[in-house]
Amino acid sequence: MTQSIFRNKVVVITGASSGIGRELAYQLAAQGAWLSLAARNTERLESVRTECEARGGKAIAISTDVSELVQCTALIHQTMEHYSRLDMLINNAGKTMYANFEDVRDPSIFEKLMRVNYLGSVYCTYYALPYLKQTQGRILGVSSLTGKTGVPTRSGYAASKHAMAGFFDSLRIEIAQYNVSVTMIYPGFVATAVREQAFGEDGQSVGRSTVQESEVMPVETCAKIILRAAAQRKRELVMTMRGKLGMWLKLIAPGLVDHIARKAIRKGY
Repeated sequence: MTQSIFRNKVVVITGASSGIGRELAYQLAAQGAWLSLAARNTERLESVRTECEARGGKAIAISTDVSELVQCTALIHQTMEHYSRLDMLINNAGKTMYANFEDVRDPSIFEKLMRVNYLGSVYCTYYALPYLKQTQGRILGVSSLTGKTGVPTRSGYAASKHAMAGFFDSLRIEIAQYNVSVTMIYPGFVATAVREQAFGEDGQSVGRSTVQESEVMPVETCAKIILRAAAQRKRELVMTMRGKLGMWLKLIAPGLVDHIARKAIRKGY
């Protein structure tokens, strides 16, 4: 079904140089989408652009730090200059952390997480919205289960993802009259490199995965599920059965959810 929906559609993907963003780009390219790829790492971004074209899509690469307002403006402006249309914005760029709050020695990481995960989505959406209204397009926010419930060692990350959820839930109501859909995605652990780049206690990247990668969802599966939800213009998608069960349990036994979250982080899945 998604093959016909996304063919020749112009899609902006932030955080497109690795992980979920890169895989979304590959799958959309195979479906004939026209892509505007954004990330900070120019070399990796160019590699993704080349691969997308080899898979049958069109693609441009725009070096972008979404935490900077002016760069988000440039991303949307250059996309419109190149394609003259915008059909979907995928707010995927993200950064995480791995440290208990009391152990953090560089509190500036909380601002950095908020600027990338939350404000980056706000900035890109702000500049993209006028064009998405013209095409009755789609907005996606790639969040996390921590956007639904907090977990230990991820306090700043959870806060930024909760903020993201609140913003897009409000926006959905405001723009419903324009037939622009807003889909929030809540994955569990996915096999990406994001955890290796997580902020540690000292504000530097931890440089290693903090979960059992063999126990998490393959990124190819994750991207396929996301695109299906986008095609159907779903309101939100809690991706795993564990996550859906957790949302139900939180209503009737929130203390149990805290225990499960603590255990999951300790075991790494």
